[in-house]
Amino acid sequence: MKQETVVVIVGAGPAGIATSACLNLLNIPNVVLEREDCYASLWQKKAYDRLKLHLAKNFCELPHMPFPVSAPTFVPKNMFVQYLHNYVYHFNVDPLYQCSVESALYDKTTKKWEVTAKNMVSGLVEEYIGEFLVVATGENSEGFIPSFSGLDSFEGSVMHSIEYENGKKFGDKNVLVVGAGNSGMEIAYDLCNWGVQTSIVVRSHVHVLSKELVQLGMHLLKYVPCTYVDKVVLMFSKLLYGDLGAFGIQRPSKGPFLLKRETGRSPVIDVGTISRIMSKDIKVTPAIENIEGDMIKFADGQKGQFDAIVFATGFKSTVRKWLKDDGDLFNEKGMPKHRSPNHWKGEDGIYCVGFARTGLFGISNDAKNIADDIAQMIRRN
Repeated sequence: MKQETVVVIVGAGPAGIATSACLNLLNIPNVVLEREDCYASLWQKKAYDRLKLHLAKNFCELPHMPFPVSAPTFVPKNMFVQYLHNYVYHFNVDPLYQCSVESALYDKTTKKWEVTAKNMVSGLVEEYIGEFLVVATGENSEGFIPSFSGLDSFEGSVMHSIEYENGKKFGDKNVLVVGAGNSGMEIAYDLCNWGVQTSIVVRSHVHVLSKELVQLGMHLLKYVPCTYVDKVVLMFSKLLYGDLGAFGIQRPSKGPFLLKRETGRSPVIDVGTISRIMSKDIKVTPAIENIEGDMIKFADGQKGQFDAIVFATGFKSTVRKWLKDDGDLFNEKGMPKHRSPNHWKGEDGIYCVGFARTGLFGISNDAKNIADDIAQMIRRN
């Protein structure tokens, strides 16, 4: 089967459906290809139960549809999924599911993109032709678990955070969470609340802020330089949490908002984890050195016996597995070569959305920019 359209979008997460919605508003034909059996599968099927949006709702809206006034400031997962349902219906976004893209290349003769996908239901190979290609698989395409000496010998259960739902099934077992970002800290808190013996590996320096401090910082960034915002926010953070170094959590030398801007690393937004760490209900450990059976040795020489490991160690891009021509857009890790805000457009009509490390706010901006740019390109031709 061969289908021609103007824009081929790969990925039906929030990035893909937002781009399709913006194109639909401009009456630009497009097709969205999704390897899973639903849109936003990471949110619908692979997010833990207690997850809430870590930023206020006004920073998490997709283009042209605000959250209801009645929605709480920090939207819970189920409410966000319902918002996505309403969004897809309202803007007539209609992805093709279980279409696993195997290759995408640019034909310089026809000046069109040729995208090959396997229909995972029928087993047939399908081809989609478009003048423009939007890569919307994002930076969270595949869960990443780092390699550790002896991990294969671990006798307990091992999972990535995308498999974690809640701590109910762990009972009073001893569980190690690896990764001290927002997901890791929140999973550790959830485990502790279920009565699980919980430890968390904190390998690198990390900023810890309250939701209110993040809101304050986001507001101040509209009016004053980032360095000033960081000073103000860090002052309040130190008053609120004191010296976390005594509990195994060191602050980075650069401020939280500057670090986010330069590296994409977000500060940890505390949901109650820090008080559990201070009360020693959650134990902080340094990096893992090696694993032998159910025994894990840490960088400080301490050892511990664990029944399960939850890896909250982030995600990786899968772009390089299928994109044959990248229009000088992506680096060897499948991430944009250029920093935001100049990251979303390459050569020969290729774009990317969801790679700016700026969350849903960045997705919204990228989707609008891409749709407007494609509209301008069509008018020129």
